Amino acid sequence: MSLRFNQFAMALPLHLREFGQGDSVILLLHGLFGSSTNWGTVARHLAQNYRVLIPDLRNHGQSPHDPDCSYQAMTDDVLGLLDAQGRDSTILVGHSMGGKVAMHLALNNPDRVDGLVVVDMAPVSYAHDFQDVVDAFRAVDLAAIRNRSDADTQMAAFITLQGVRAFLLQNLVKRPGGWAWRINLDALATAQDEITGFPSQAEDVVFERPAGFIYGELSDYVKPSHEPEIRRLFPAASLCPVVGAGHWVHAEQPQSFMACLDAYLSGPAAA
Repeated sequence: MSLRFNQFAMALPLHLREFGQGDSVILLLHGLFGSSTNWGTVARHLAQNYRVLIPDLRNHGQSPHDPDCSYQAMTDDVLGLLDAQGRDSTILVGHSMGGKVAMHLALNNPDRVDGLVVVDMAPVSYAHDFQDVVDAFRAVDLAAIRNRSDADTQMAAFITLQGVRAFLLQNLVKRPGGWAWRINLDALATAQDEITGFPSQAEDVVFERPAGFIYGELSDYVKPSHEPEIRRLFPAASLCPVVGAGHWVHAEQPQSFMACLDAYLSGPAAA
C-alpha cells in the first residue's frame, strides 16, 4: 500500500460505508437511483474475508451533488476515494450504472484494478431512457405528503410495481424543512442519454485480466448480441447467468449471485 499524489483534486468526496477488515479490499458500486445500502447483504457476506468499501456515487445517497453525471467524473470520484484510502488498487464490483463506472475505470486505469465483476450491465449504449422514473419522482408533492405511504400512492400512477416504488422511495428523507429527495433528480434527468450510454474507448484499450459478468437470465441488459463487445473490451471475460433473476440479480437471487461472485473471487483473477 502506498500514498499517491492526488491527481483527482476535483473529485467529489464520496460518503462511504465499510465492512470487514484486512489487506484485500473489494469496492462495491451501486446503480442508478441506488445507494450504498443496496449492498448490505452482499457486503456482510464478503466481510468474512475482505475489507469492503461501499461509496454513495455522486448525486446519490449522502454524497455531494454536482451537475456533471459523466462516467469520467464518477470514475475520478472513485479513484479519488482509493487515493484517500491509501489504496493503489482494489477489486471492483459494480451493478448497473455502477457496473459502467467499474468498466470505464478498469479500461482506463487497469493498474488500479485487481479484479472486476460487472453485474447485469454491458459496455454498450442502451436505447431506452428512464423518463418514467423521473416522472414518478416529480409526481410526488413533497410539500403535501405526510408519510411514505402518501408518496407511494402518488408514484403508483407512473410505476406499477410496488417493489420498484419501494426501492425508489429509499431516496425519500425527512429533513428539518420537510420531505426531500436525496438524489440530484434534476442532474440525473438531464443526463439520461449520458447515463444510458457508454464512453467511447480507443481501439487498443482492453482490460486483459479476468473479468466476471454476472447477469439475470430474465434481464434485457445483457443479451447475446452484447457478447462480442464484452469480449472485445474484456477478452478474458467469463459470463455467469443467474436463473430466475432480472436486473436486480443480487436482490432477487442472492444465493445464486453470491455463488457466481465467490467462484470469480476464488479463481485466478483474485490470486
